[in-house]
This record gives sequence, C-alpha cells and structure tokens, in this order.
Amino acid sequence: MATTRKSTTHWEGSLMEGSGTVSLDSSGVGTFDVTWPSRAEQANGRTSPEELLGAAHSTCFSMALSHGLSQAGTPPETVDTNAEVTFQPGTGITGVHLTVQARVPGISEEDFQRAAENAKANCPVSQALTGTEITLSAELAG
Repeated sequence: MATTRKSTTHWEGSLMEGSGTVSLDSSGVGTFDVTWPSRAEQANGRTSPEELLGAAHSTCFSMALSHGLSQAGTPPETVDTNAEVTFQPGTGITGVHLTVQARVPGISEEDFQRAAENAKANCPVSQALTGTEITLSAELAG
C-alpha cells in the first residue's frame, strides 16, 4: 500500500530578505522557520531544506540497514546514523555523507560493511538522490 506524506511551506518576500515556515502536515509534529541565511550561512534556530533532507536520509538509511541486517539473521541492537548534507550557494546540494555506528551481535566486519553499503545504495531516499554523491563511514560499536 502506497503512502503519501505532506509538508507545506509559506514564504514571504525575496529570497535574500524573505522568510518562511515549513509545516510537517502529515504528522502534525511542528512548524519550523526557514530563511536564506539559515540555509546558506548559520542555522540560528531555523531549519533548511538540507537539514530536513538529512533527517529523511538518516532515518531511511537506518531503517534499511536494520531491515537488511535482520533479514540476514543478525538483527541490530542499535543503529545511530548521522547525515551531513552539503549545500553550495549557486551550485546546490553537492553531497551527502552518512556516518553510522551500530551494535550488531554476531556479525563480521565484512558482512556489516556489505550491509551498510547495500542500505546506502538501496534505501528509498538514496534512490531519490541518485544525482548526488553519497558517501558512507560505517563502524561496528564495541
């Protein structure tokens, strides 16, 4: 069964001097302020498309990795993923770097790395970002 999620942005003014809000309508968990400076300079308590994209990517990757590990008979105890999305004004999004640390009993380093690379390549958000370089650092927690 397909699902559709909805977000809404309201923007006022020019790109450089204007501001807006983005609301997460499907979940209703909040409305967040956005500005050009929060995107291209410092966040200063506001979000950006890149931060929201990073949240989506780290979540999707974690879910895909957890599923792949479980399917292979080595379910994880924990998966902690960070996504760094780089935005270059005038160019756009230039890359995503995923960093994951997971506690996975009974798995070899080689199998873990293979599972992490598979999740990176195949999670739906990675698939949607095929025009962007996605890099990965994966570490098994002790």
